[in-house]
Amino acid sequence: MLVIVGCSSQPAPDSKPAEKPAAAPAPAPRRAPATEAKVAPVAPKPGDSRPRSAAPAPAPTPEPAAPAVPAADAAMIEFSADVPDAQVFVDRVFIGKAPITTTDVKPGAHRLNVSATGFEGLAQTIDVKPGMQQIAVKLREVRLEASIEVIHKHRMGNCKGRLIATARGLRYDTIDKDDAFSTPLLDLGTFEVGYLEKNLRIKLKNGKQLNFTDPEGNADRLFVFHRDVDKARERLKKGDTPAE
Repeated sequence: MLVIVGCSSQPAPDSKPAEKPAAAPAPAPRRAPATEAKVAPVAPKPGDSRPRSAAPAPAPTPEPAAPAVPAADAAMIEFSADVPDAQVFVDRVFIGKAPITTTDVKPGAHRLNVSATGFEGLAQTIDVKPGMQQIAVKLREVRLEASIEVIHKHRMGNCKGRLIATARGLRYDTIDKDDAFSTPLLDLGTFEVGYLEKNLRIKLKNGKQLNFTDPEGNADRLFVFHRDVDKARERLKKGDTPAE
């Protein structure tokens, strides 16, 4: 039996394998957008169209420094006075005008001088101690300590004694009780010095008159005594008070 096998007219397939297509490149990683600083807008002024930038933040206020604590052995003095603009000096160094507080004076003995226009100055020694001190100066107080040896001339004879003056009054100390007296300064009716005559004339409130001379005939001592007492009398007349 004859079997006929049929042949196909298509060419035989190529035995070489087909090439694979190239892979597509991977996409580049995407960067995150940069973060922009947020700036607070500044409100423009009325009628001003210019752009405004944010105002800088104010600088912080520094804390105040704590006051220095004085040493345990340091001194602090508060000077005060009963007149305005009294100038305070310690050991001839100007401290300031009262009232004033200072720590510039060390403990120990110091010389204090206080002065003011129209008033008699004060000069005295002060003892400064560690710690706080208050020194009140009274320039309105009248201070007077004056005395002089004199001879009281009587109509018949004379007597010796001493004239003593303080802000509280004038007195004559003598062994003659009839001539001795004591009176406030403002109660003197007459208080005059005769430089050429070398005598001091005093008239008391009760009308009694006394004439004094210097035992050595020194008119200068009578003049100085009269000047100091008369200056105190003038201050008392203005209302200043006598010192204790």
